[in-house]
Amino acid sequence: MPEISRKLLVVDDDTIVRQSVVAYLEDSGFDIIEAEQGQQGLSLYNQHKPDLVLTDLKMPDMDGLQLLSEINKEPEETPVIVISGVGVMGDVVEALRLGAADYMIKPLVDMEVLVHAVNKSLERVDLRCQNEQYRDELEETNLQLRDHLMTLQRDQQAGRQVQQQLLPQSPFVLDDYSLEHRVIPSLFLSGDFIDIATIGERYLVFYLADVSGHGSSSAFATVWLKYVARELESEYLSFVAEDSERAVENRFLERVNRALMDSNLEHHLTCFTGVVDTLENKLFYSIAGHLPLPVLIQDGNARYLEGKGRPLGIFPDQTWEYYETDFPKGSSLVGFSDGILEIMPATDLLDKEALLLQYLTDCDGSLTGVSEALMLDRLDNAPDDIAILSINRN
Repeated sequence: MPEISRKLLVVDDDTIVRQSVVAYLEDSGFDIIEAEQGQQGLSLYNQHKPDLVLTDLKMPDMDGLQLLSEINKEPEETPVIVISGVGVMGDVVEALRLGAADYMIKPLVDMEVLVHAVNKSLERVDLRCQNEQYRDELEETNLQLRDHLMTLQRDQQAGRQVQQQLLPQSPFVLDDYSLEHRVIPSLFLSGDFIDIATIGERYLVFYLADVSGHGSSSAFATVWLKYVARELESEYLSFVAEDSERAVENRFLERVNRALMDSNLEHHLTCFTGVVDTLENKLFYSIAGHLPLPVLIQDGNARYLEGKGRPLGIFPDQTWEYYETDFPKGSSLVGFSDGILEIMPATDLLDKEALLLQYLTDCDGSLTGVSEALMLDRLDNAPDDIAILSINRN
């Protein structure tokens, strides 16, 4: 039995069928309004605005198709289930074309099948309403995002300035750790983005994201990502007492994935996100479809960290594995967006990745050192957006 009584309108000129349907649905916990012909049903619909309508197709005065058509003119988008005889399947097809939620065939032998159809139609309506409510809430909390989007639409150059202002301070220092970053857009605007946050005086939280596509639409998604991350800051602040580094990583990725799936941005993104514990000197991180993998540079050697995971914005209800590694003194962690592989003078992906490690060998891991090793200052036009994140433990 439903926890909250839902109001249904049953329209059928067959008194026996109508009364049996009404009786069963009332016993199932629904609040029922009934009408014996279409015009009366339309009047009761306009008066009571029921949650769902069940109507016969063949009725005098106004048939079920006409009633369905009139109800679908209303803004409420009320689901309509049609009930038809075996010989009128052509009308059933027409009813479905007009937007009927479901159909049942007379005689209704098993009333539980009808109850199931009603519940499924109501669940679809509830889900649609929840999605609309979530979109409304997201719209309300992102008023500042829309302001930035309008700015970007008016002027690409102004948009680039806005995007640069949203990037975090560089260098950013916490205890023995220094974080630096650089974003080189292929156009005025970049689909790559980097952000950091601190949790108390112990934890340094960061992410490097690469949005699919290029130009304005990808840049809009990075601004949106910035504000989604900021909404999570209060949750980050509570995790030290209540949770673990793994929960912080999963919470961020799962929230961004869910928000991206529900948005109309039409983009997916890859992400490298992590938490540095400056007390234990450990790195906790997750990989969401991101290439190349992060590089750890220590004692003149460069190696890729392990990791794998699916991108964000493609698979619903996705989870990500988290990894941990020591962050030794004197070592550096360097993360790139995949644009860095586009400037590697090799054709095969594995060769590009091997060449990138070769360039980083003997590099000190600083942003300046990485830029010099990869000759980024000599790069005239980047074929793809390039983002670099460097974290050094002095």
